[in-house]
Amino acid sequence: MIIFRFMSDSIYSLRMHANRQGSHLSGCERLAVAQDLERLAAEMVGRALRHPRGRAEQIRLSVDLVPTEAIRHGRLLDLHTLHVDDYRQGRQAARQLLLGAGVQVLAADAAIAGIAQGAAVNGCSMRGAMLVDAVTGARLEADPSRGVRASRMDLTPAAEGELRRRLAPRGLDNPHVREALVLATKVLSAPQVLAELCWSDDPDYTAGYVATRDRGYVRFPHLKPLGDERGGRAFFVRGAGLDLDALSGFLEHSVLLIDEVGEIGGTSIWKEGPCAN
Repeated sequence: MIIFRFMSDSIYSLRMHANRQGSHLSGCERLAVAQDLERLAAEMVGRALRHPRGRAEQIRLSVDLVPTEAIRHGRLLDLHTLHVDDYRQGRQAARQLLLGAGVQVLAADAAIAGIAQGAAVNGCSMRGAMLVDAVTGARLEADPSRGVRASRMDLTPAAEGELRRRLAPRGLDNPHVREALVLATKVLSAPQVLAELCWSDDPDYTAGYVATRDRGYVRFPHLKPLGDERGGRAFFVRGAGLDLDALSGFLEHSVLLIDEVGEIGGTSIWKEGPCAN
């Protein structure tokens, strides 16, 4: 949790990236005051050493001072859960939501297949996200192994406390949900992004989500088989006239501090069809 003791406190961006056997293993980040950096850094290192896919062999920590004037404030996306019976049904439902957000069939299918097969050039999970043309399905990221990163975002202490209080009764107060919800909010704040698709590469976590502006963060309990170590993200963008450098710079370097929690909805059962849910 960020503890802002005084308005004059300096804020730092703290980021961790870990590799194992030459492939991406884990990553996380926070915004923090100087007094909290050592504790948070230790927590991040511990997370990389206790990852479900094994102990990290390389851990990198980055710390950067954030100018106060660079901080934007925002509101979390609304969250809703769609119940699906298994990952096949989950991917069908995710595809349907993507199409409803303006992503074309070719692009949705290409992204789902890419994440399922391992989107990096070596067939493993990527460190960042695929950048997918929402019409053609073409991948636009400059580095197909690294992808595009969304970085420098977090919750204020008040927003984090409120979010956790509202997630807990639904059994969703865990780092997977909280961190993904914050990241999706940052990604959808970029005007060029239509939607995001994600599921985890942790073998014991099968859930994932689709994020869109009109539906918010829609979580599925199953988007991959249990035990599968392949996962990742796809950001769907309007490819025509896209300034790739500007978008990448916004996602990676603009700072978003979220101070308002959106709606935390319940669970509904997915029904196949163009008007379902």
